[in-house]
Amino acid sequence: MVLILGGLGAGKREYARSLGYFEADMSPDPASAAPVLLELEEAVRADPDRVEALLDTLLEKELVLCREVGCGVVPLSSEERRYREAVGRLCVLLARRAESVVRVVAGLPMALKGELPCARS
Repeated sequence: MVLILGGLGAGKREYARSLGYFEADMSPDPASAAPVLLELEEAVRADPDRVEALLDTLLEKELVLCREVGCGVVPLSSEERRYREAVGRLCVLLARRAESVVRVVAGLPMALKGELPCARS
């Protein structure tokens, strides 16, 4: 599994496409058979208390894309803080077990762990 992180509009989906994945290969639903999970942060928002239950399902994906949600002003709402912390905890767990972790900034991929993945054949 490759974890791809980046801000909103940073180019995560375009990077996944450059690796040979198509829109049909991508889904925001962790239970989908699609090899690419989009918007991990939204799956966590649906139930922040289930992050560890999602782990095994996510590790079966080829790519997991997640928008960075922890940067910026700390939210006043305890629910929003709990959500952001849950996303961060899940990304830590995924990063530990991922083959590689890639951060995309301004459309440029940077390997944080491992090497940049090669395009699928």
